[in-house]
Amino acid sequence: MRDEWSSDEVERQWREGAGQGLVLLDGFHALKHALRFGAEVRMVLAEDPAAVRALAAELAPDVEDDVARLARPAQLAGLLPRVHPTGVAALAVRPGRAAGLAALGRLPRPAPVVVLDNPRNLGNVGAVVRLAAGFGATGVVTRGDLDPWHPNVVRAGAGLHYATTVERITLETLPPGPLYALDPEGEDIRALALPDDALLAFGSERHGISPELRGRSDHLVSLPMRPQVSSYNLATSVAMTLFHWGGPPAGQQGGEGS
Repeated sequence: MRDEWSSDEVERQWREGAGQGLVLLDGFHALKHALRFGAEVRMVLAEDPAAVRALAAELAPDVEDDVARLARPAQLAGLLPRVHPTGVAALAVRPGRAAGLAALGRLPRPAPVVVLDNPRNLGNVGAVVRLAAGFGATGVVTRGDLDPWHPNVVRAGAGLHYATTVERITLETLPPGPLYALDPEGEDIRALALPDDALLAFGSERHGISPELRGRSDHLVSLPMRPQVSSYNLATSVAMTLFHWGGPPAGQQGGEGS
């Protein structure tokens, strides 16, 4: 049986962990994914631990025992700006940067790295992390002042930062590999086969790829788009590109009866 903590001790432990730079996992789905992909979860607080365990039994029985072992009762309203509808939050250790950069730089790679050039919207970055994890991308790297581990990014990514590598880099520390930059003036992506070791670079919706990254690109690539439509959402663009990468090579699409 775990030791019981007073409410004051729970609050002290939580604030101390948050102050040490632990990652906030806001809600059950973020906690579920973090546990599945090996995160070191230090603390789990639940307004109703029994209800959260029941949720795990229904939606993620593979982590039910971990949730039951870790969850402690607490009032979250005084600890968080807003309480997730599932009534649970956790703190986990952020993966080491050195290991992340090593994983990004290792060749050959089984899947591309997504490069976000000066992204501005935290929710969009989180959605991209979630996509990258789902497609099995090697990682997501951001260039600029946005922290890809910001709590709002982790929330939008549903804790799937732990299922891929997520780091902030500079132009000088880009991982190796051919750089394919998404740009309206580029070659239609449908005519290309994207290699597994590619860096797939996406600019902001307003400004696109920066001149510096554009100058470093090996290929400019465009997505099909109807005239007079200005742009796709960032996550949509990433999804279309990763879907194209994961499909059959250009010119080898199966026909009827294949």
